[in-house]
Amino acid sequence: MLKPFEVHVPAEPLTRFEHELDEQGWNALRTLAQETQARMAGRTFWNISSTARGGGVAEMLPRLIAYARGTGVDARWLVLTGTPEFFHITKRLHHALHGSPGDGSGLGTSEHDCYDEVLRDNAEEILVLVKPGDVVLLHDPQTVGLGPALSSAGAHVAWRCHIGRDTPNAEVERAWEFLAPGLAAARLTVFSRAEYAPPQCAGRSLVIQPSIDIFAVKNQPMAPEVARAILATTGLLRETPDTAAPVFTRADGVTGRVSRGVDVIRLGAGPTAEVPLVVQVSRWDPLKDPAGVLLGFARMLRKAPHVHAELVLAGPAVTSVADDPDAAATLEDVHALWRQQSRFVRQHVHLACLPMADSEENAAIVNALQRHASVVTQKSLQEGFGLTLTEAMWKQRAVVASAVGGLQDQVVTGENGLLIREAGDTEAFAGAVRSLLEDPARAAALGRRARETVRAHFTAPRHLTDLARLIERLDAR
Repeated sequence: MLKPFEVHVPAEPLTRFEHELDEQGWNALRTLAQETQARMAGRTFWNISSTARGGGVAEMLPRLIAYARGTGVDARWLVLTGTPEFFHITKRLHHALHGSPGDGSGLGTSEHDCYDEVLRDNAEEILVLVKPGDVVLLHDPQTVGLGPALSSAGAHVAWRCHIGRDTPNAEVERAWEFLAPGLAAARLTVFSRAEYAPPQCAGRSLVIQPSIDIFAVKNQPMAPEVARAILATTGLLRETPDTAAPVFTRADGVTGRVSRGVDVIRLGAGPTAEVPLVVQVSRWDPLKDPAGVLLGFARMLRKAPHVHAELVLAGPAVTSVADDPDAAATLEDVHALWRQQSRFVRQHVHLACLPMADSEENAAIVNALQRHASVVTQKSLQEGFGLTLTEAMWKQRAVVASAVGGLQDQVVTGENGLLIREAGDTEAFAGAVRSLLEDPARAAALGRRARETVRAHFTAPRHLTDLARLIERLDAR
């Protein structure tokens, strides 16, 4: 019997944002929080996803739920469990919604039977908890099949899809056909971009863009010497003479210390702290195009050997994320490509698997890596939104990204970063990265404007406001 589990999230006070907003913005947020608390009195706001760690949903949910709880709303988070076959099918759906065939496996009757069976098991346990009138927000393809049972039980059900493709093709249509029975039960559907919504959601879809929490461990301020100490402790940098300790502040206010090492595939020693780093942090997923980043960086090295920079491709330890069964194969493909490069290129490219045993320690390592980077990239072939880019922009990094999906909603090329028009264009990618490495003043100016973009559009107060409006619209329907 498959049973979902609850991730317990402690409340965080909304007052943390009082000094981050102007007076008008703070008063509006506080008023809306009071109205939502009254609207949700006696009811629970459930969020249901497929994993408690790894990926943007697991990044966002605990922080948003914490602030909702801080306003007096009974917000909770459930994580469903599934079989390896179930997660293989949902990964296939993930690729299909991006317009890719993935591994080419089927999405037919037998796959639907497996998908439905896993969700029926989970639904039995969830229905014990969910009451009529509760609000349930389902996240991504793994959960959409829960909709009919929850709706029949009297819950107000919305489904949020964090992925998509601007121009649908046969694979996208195949995914929507598979998901149609569950999708029909949702009162409202939520997408990161209007272009992602299929025709069957017309009249009941709205756009809510993701966000970061500027107070989370991954985004908290960090002195340069502390970042270097953390990276040296993990093995990503050579030992430094800095006297700083590799420490960070945990969500509960307690001081944490980075002690775990990173598994790194490299030739020779790690870079010194003075060497400029080009960094991409993402899941080991072919749609994130780590292979393209490697090839583009290698092209830059060959054309500009005087640019003394090194590349770090970083992702989670491949055994750590239950709903991403393709990670190990993707990493092995990138490793094979790395082995094919010249010795000169291999000496400048590092493949890093970050420890996930302690999620806050992992966040501190990512924080340090992004802050130490000279350039942060997100060369995705398809991208729902791209929160790793948002995180880097908040840290005033110069960013290079593909003009796909939500990445193009964040970056205005030449204003707060650089966009590559064609995602697969390694030459354009190499040129963009090189231009920033050779002009640090321009990179710094882009980074400063990037932070203000995030402050204005992609932080928790805006996101919480959108979720309050979602609850209001669900009740109205």
